[in-house]
Amino acid sequence: MNKGLIFLAATLLILTGCQPGTAANQSSNNPGKLQVYTSLFPFEDFAKKIGGDHVQVTNLIPPGVEPHDFELTARDMTALSNADLFIYNGVGMEAWAEKAARNLDTKRTLVVETTKNLPLLKREEHDHGDFDPHAWLDPTLAKKQAEAIRDALIKKDAKHAADYRKNFEQVAAELDKLDHEFQSMVKQAPKKEFAVSHAAFGYLAHRYGLKQMAISGLSPSDEPSPQELKRIIEEVREHDIRVILFETLVSSKIAEVVKREVKAEALVLNPLEGLTEEEKAQGMDYFQVMRKNKEHLAKALGVTQ
Repeated sequence: MNKGLIFLAATLLILTGCQPGTAANQSSNNPGKLQVYTSLFPFEDFAKKIGGDHVQVTNLIPPGVEPHDFELTARDMTALSNADLFIYNGVGMEAWAEKAARNLDTKRTLVVETTKNLPLLKREEHDHGDFDPHAWLDPTLAKKQAEAIRDALIKKDAKHAADYRKNFEQVAAELDKLDHEFQSMVKQAPKKEFAVSHAAFGYLAHRYGLKQMAISGLSPSDEPSPQELKRIIEEVREHDIRVILFETLVSSKIAEVVKREVKAEALVLNPLEGLTEEEKAQGMDYFQVMRKNKEHLAKALGVTQ
């Protein structure tokens, strides 16, 4: 193990103790299987589907936790130092993951930055670097990220390469199908603009010729100020917006305010950075969440179901 990582893990252990509830603490080592750690839910899902019975996958971020704010515990760092693969997004999405990756022993752990060599978009209203990190929301780019995961699994475990390739083809086919479903839906849409509470859907919009309108300053947990409501009302009226799409954690309070004041419905458009506790309990995967996104986006675009 890298000496710097040993020191960091030991220091964190003294400071934090044995903190329960983290993903690393909840996992159990399974001899004979590749130990795969991921930073975001889509990569956890893809790694499980592609790796099949040959891998044990642990997503480091617990359900309901925002990935930008997440910090590794001492136990997370110790577990990660013994991983066979560490899969993360990059592009400033998870600063903690990039720092951890630099401290890993690359002879032990293969680090996979899934956005490497992808055609990235310049950010619109995001505060985590020059490029929009949410590439996985475009199914065609998600397929390239899944491909990087497949290649890493093969590199680490060549004897099961045939299984990894076969499993990847199933994931790739499902991503192609999802892409076609979005294309078909958008062709029926009388609108090409949709309003979101946060500009996380640039890749989705770019792929399907849409335009996201980010209502900056509209928090899913706080009631808008009178000034914010005035601006929102003006934007909604100008573009005849009937639906405003919020990220996953939408309070009933804000939904009621929006419905009452701007005469628009509040629906969820999930950026898929992670699952809520409820979604995790339901066993939802990437494709189920994306199809729910498609359903809500269709309504926002005026598609008659």
